Amino acid sequence: MPRIKKLVVDKLFSDEEIAKREGKWYNEDELKYPVITSNIDVYYKDDDGSEKLLLKFRKNKLSETSVEMGWKSYKDLAKASRGRGASAGPIDTKGTYWKKRNIVNTNKWSTGYLTPKGNELKKEFDLLEIGDLQEMVKKSDIKYSEEDFKDKETLVFLLIKKEGGVSKMKVNNQVASNPIGFYEASNNFSKLPCRLTHFTRTNFEKYHEGLSFIQEINNQFKKLVPESYKKQLERANTKPHLKIPKTCFSTITINRNFRTAQHKDAGDFSDGFGNLSIIKRGKYHGGYTAFPQFGVAVDVDTGDFLAMDVHQWHCNTEIIETPEDKEFNDKMDSDYHDNPEVGTVGIYEKYTRLTFVCYLREKIANCPDSVDPRFLTKSGHGKIEA
Repeated sequence: MPRIKKLVVDKLFSDEEIAKREGKWYNEDELKYPVITSNIDVYYKDDDGSEKLLLKFRKNKLSETSVEMGWKSYKDLAKASRGRGASAGPIDTKGTYWKKRNIVNTNKWSTGYLTPKGNELKKEFDLLEIGDLQEMVKKSDIKYSEEDFKDKETLVFLLIKKEGGVSKMKVNNQVASNPIGFYEASNNFSKLPCRLTHFTRTNFEKYHEGLSFIQEINNQFKKLVPESYKKQLERANTKPHLKIPKTCFSTITINRNFRTAQHKDAGDFSDGFGNLSIIKRGKYHGGYTAFPQFGVAVDVDTGDFLAMDVHQWHCNTEIIETPEDKEFNDKMDSDYHDNPEVGTVGIYEKYTRLTFVCYLREKIANCPDSVDPRFLTKSGHGKIEA
């Protein structure tokens, strides 16, 4: 058996410098090293001079049978999400989704927007002179600065917000990304307990049918990064009722044609490791899994396995369909029939890059030893009240 190549890389940016690029796009021409396409172990030199594992990449490690089962079971489970944070990238004001909405209070990768009520109020307020708006603001219990008072657009926003016409939550670009498996209790307005995600319970048969694919990913993790695997399995086994069978994972995030901006994964077990595989249909270029602080990227293809430190900054390079790719893809039957007017980023192409990120949620360990069985099995599409 040939010896696996080892690459040791230095930090190209300090931790403080690279953190400032959170939520930004990273391009292939920024790489220091050629894109990785063959078996390799990559380590980075930390600030104290020690070598730490960044990734292990292996080609063609997942069987065709399990990959086909993964595709059949999970290809439709990457649904639209507006909650992917920095990974969804800077708010795309020119994109189909946001062009249909009046966005307000935008900051980098998150934004508020006007509700239907807010849109109606905006029509009314836009017809008023700035003096009328100033009088209305003065009579209302609204805090404003001297600069706010001179700007008509700001005054309109303040009045709409006062009347409850702005979304309560700030959201991100809409992308095709969805978690399946188990989740810890939520602290937001929904107050859900520890559970199988709603989407998993409503697609219960598909979830179980594809588990052989997830279990093969688990076995590669066990083989390649045994120390991290052991820690993660021990942690997962503290809550066996919230663990994907025959794995050390609680959760799988499935992404479809989702080019991520620079981010770190949030909520993962701190002593664990991320596990990534993809299923590809059609032809495209790019979409490499990149680590900007170190200038390295990996071209992960169908059946490949990538163990990676998801607590380091990572992202994807642009996914590009060349004219030759498009000519090939146009001859394929479409696997999806999405409405482009919805505006979910990236999913209206014939090619597919379906990504599976398998991990253990850090806070699963805080869940009770017993969970209401309604939240752990198949359900209809109606919401279960806790």
